[in-house]
Amino acid sequence: MLKYALLGFLKYNAKTGYELKQTMDTSTNHFWHAKQSQIYTTLKKMEETGLVSSLLEHQESRPDRRVYTITESGKTELQKWLAKPVTDPETVKNTLLLKLFFSAHQEKQSLLSQLRLQRTLHEQQLEHYQSETRGVIAEVAAGMPELKQDAHMWEATRRFGELYEEVNLKWIDETISMLQEKF
Repeated sequence: MLKYALLGFLKYNAKTGYELKQTMDTSTNHFWHAKQSQIYTTLKKMEETGLVSSLLEHQESRPDRRVYTITESGKTELQKWLAKPVTDPETVKNTLLLKLFFSAHQEKQSLLSQLRLQRTLHEQQLEHYQSETRGVIAEVAAGMPELKQDAHMWEATRRFGELYEEVNLKWIDETISMLQEKF
């Protein structure tokens, strides 16, 4: 899947592996992320298969940098992938849920502390989606009218993140209440 994320970013403009990581961290990180090493490994494979091409740019006071561009083959591959429906519901790995599942005999205060910490983290993430992420999307859309339709899709994914955090907060509050009443 990472190759499709990279192809998607490269359809907008050429980027280095570092720039792709930065772009991913500020846009899709709440639903799709990768380590820098994964990005470079995937780009190398994509270049070998002709989905991207690269040029080495010389820089005076810095190391040379490799800039990647999507090829026509890459654009075709991305379009095929985008057109193919997702036919199975996706599951999410969640460490907190796994820990909680096996925590019936843990100290109540320890469980409550973990849940309160998670509550704080999800509140912070919700605030991030409601302010910073929303602002970035609006700024890009205003500065680049040709990306107006893209911005609608970005907003849809931002809204998913916002709703996801609201659901997490509601569930954490319910679980805290249950622990306080029944344990």
